[in-house]
Amino acid sequence: MNKDVSHNSTEGQQGWFAASNGSSSSLNLDSVVQPLVLNPWDVVLCISGTIISCENAIVVAVIFYTPAFRTPMFLLIGSLAIADFLAGLGLIFHFAFVYCIQSQVVNLITVGLLVSSFTASVASLLAITVDRYLSLYNALTYYSERTVTRTYIMLILTWGFSICFGLLPVMGWNCLKDISTCSIVKPLTKNNLIILSISFFMVFAVMLQLYVQICKIVCRHAHQIAVQRHFLATSHYVTTRKGISTLAVILGTFASCWLPFAIYCLLGDYTYPALYTYMTILPATYNSMINPVIYAFRNQEIQKVLWTVCCGCFSSTMPFRSRSPSDV
Repeated sequence: MNKDVSHNSTEGQQGWFAASNGSSSSLNLDSVVQPLVLNPWDVVLCISGTIISCENAIVVAVIFYTPAFRTPMFLLIGSLAIADFLAGLGLIFHFAFVYCIQSQVVNLITVGLLVSSFTASVASLLAITVDRYLSLYNALTYYSERTVTRTYIMLILTWGFSICFGLLPVMGWNCLKDISTCSIVKPLTKNNLIILSISFFMVFAVMLQLYVQICKIVCRHAHQIAVQRHFLATSHYVTTRKGISTLAVILGTFASCWLPFAIYCLLGDYTYPALYTYMTILPATYNSMINPVIYAFRNQEIQKVLWTVCCGCFSSTMPFRSRSPSDV
């Protein structure tokens, strides 16, 4: 009997953001009446969520209030910023609700928000990759109504699937009634998390293939320009290396942030120390912190708007140079 009680207590402390070595779980849905000890990992995640929300709120505001940014490229960047903004809010709400309200319903809603927002973030990255590839592959027909229609379709699919994934734990697909079905991310079930992980690997494989094709197109275009303009071989090499380096940074950042968590979701078990979950989920949240830098703040048009708002260095009527997604 004592063995069973000890086992149940250990299970009650395992969760998504639970501290190891017997500390209280921040997603401990079984002990809502007991006061929770402040978990340093939760504090770090809350701080990360605050930074993520502030960064992406700036991007969303700039795109929303600038009429020149009503193009497919910026719509996809805006979708990514909204997803990361909601992910940051989800981390903040999770911290606030867990230590203040401690309600199963609220925790399920918060987890659903986090699942939806992070899924939308990854899906938006895939949509941006597809858009970049098509802007190079179909450069002559990219600026057409067909591109706008395709962009809206990608946005609908991105948010439709993301919302569906987020609603699963709220609608009953959770492990609250059977602790043995829990994953490392309580209250998500193991099967639910496996589906999310496999979906991530599929997205990563498609992105990898598309970026390989983009590299080939960039190299071919750089070579053609060098031949036509009689550039030196070193100039061609520098241009090609710069393009490939940019793509490597984009894909490498995405992989380094999400792969550890995706692999651990497949291999980990709810009985494992929660420290492992923290060590893998934290880098994954950093991807939402880095995305605005890679996809928004590097854009010259967005930089001009930000400088205009901050110090009026540029005129608000300054015309924007038309740029393709491959330039971002």
